Amino acid sequence: MELPESVKVYSQFAHPLLMWVVLGLTLYAGYTGWQWRRTRSATGEEKKALMAGKFKDKHHAIGATVLALMVLGTVGGMAVTYINSGKLFVGSHLLAGLGMASLIAVSASLTPLMQKGVEWARVSHIALNSAIVGLFAWQAVTGLEIVQRIIGRMST
Repeated sequence: MELPESVKVYSQFAHPLLMWVVLGLTLYAGYTGWQWRRTRSATGEEKKALMAGKFKDKHHAIGATVLALMVLGTVGGMAVTYINSGKLFVGSHLLAGLGMASLIAVSASLTPLMQKGVEWARVSHIALNSAIVGLFAWQAVTGLEIVQRIIGRMST
């Protein structure tokens, strides 16, 4: 099945747009996770005020959304690249993206242990998510370079 040329061309921008949204959601998930951590250790009025923010529920909901969108964005980005080029370009952008998708799956899998109070799981979750944010920063830079190359090819 052959896609119309306009769909092939403009589909290349869906992945970068989605991933910028996912980056924002990832940072918000980190904020809500930090607030949930503060809530657990707070006391008195501070704890009551933090509990009103429902950070645990927000963190779980945003985290689940980030997990789904990151995996779909990774697969979608590879699919669009293959549809438009007939191959995948194995480089730092692809490898970092696959690494992020893998790390977020492992990070999410630690949730049952964290709910039981296992501290090493909590520390690992935070470390994995910090690594994901670092990789995401790299992805943003290399992704913008790729988008610039696509736009350059479109203008010629």
